[in-house]
Amino acid sequence: MQIFKTKSDLSSSLSSLADSLIGFVPTMGALHNGHLELLRQAKKQCSVVVCSIFVNPTQFSNKEDINSYPNTLSDDITKLEKINCDVLYVPDVSDLYTIDEKTKHFNLNGLDNVMEGKFRKGHFDGVATIIEKFFNIIKPHKAYFGQKDLQQILVVKSLTKQLNLPIEIVSVPTIRKENGLAMSSRNKLLSPKHLETASMLYKSLEFCKANKGKFSITNLKNCIKIQFSEQLEVDLEYLEFVDANNLQNISFFQENNNAICIAAYLGGVRLIDNIIF
Repeated sequence: MQIFKTKSDLSSSLSSLADSLIGFVPTMGALHNGHLELLRQAKKQCSVVVCSIFVNPTQFSNKEDINSYPNTLSDDITKLEKINCDVLYVPDVSDLYTIDEKTKHFNLNGLDNVMEGKFRKGHFDGVATIIEKFFNIIKPHKAYFGQKDLQQILVVKSLTKQLNLPIEIVSVPTIRKENGLAMSSRNKLLSPKHLETASMLYKSLEFCKANKGKFSITNLKNCIKIQFSEQLEVDLEYLEFVDANNLQNISFFQENNNAICIAAYLGGVRLIDNIIF
């Protein structure tokens, strides 16, 4: 596996692979099996797979949040080598941002105003800013994202369409632990007790899906809110029933493309999840 720290060296190397189908998996490190599944899918579909590890400062509004993000670079490299990743890009902030550079503002068709965008102001402008930079440097044919980050996927698809980039955005199903908890780098910050309690996020989503024919969306939402209110260590931030294509709220379940999205704090650690059906 080739490892690059600068965009100039990376671009120079990739320019010699003009005839290759390039797959790209952007990450912030602390790799888990969810990330590895993205890379496995990329390996199946592409001749060259590029992974990036970069904790992007412009998508964090809380400095404590970015400072607490796990850093496991040595282990990450070992995992990438084991699955035969071809290229790893590990830039410093200075390689991607100038000192006085400001985050760009994008028209994301309202996708950035709800759920994650509502509670993490400026988050998706930061995501779009770094993804545009990565796409311009790497010029991939396909880019892979986990379904757990449904809102991010829709934002990246919107960005790609606006910029008229010939890049296919591939959504990969969420990988879960045995108790249903979605794989996340933030899980490393949870205590063993909280790891078990956190399974209630997905169990709540499954409950809503299983009872969609019995109860209204309003009743289901109220039921889940009551369940979370009874857990002293868990703080439910949002529970939204939306159209999976545009994140518009729905009042009734559709034949398909329903998404239920959830975010909660557990022991100070913020987790998100969703279910699509």
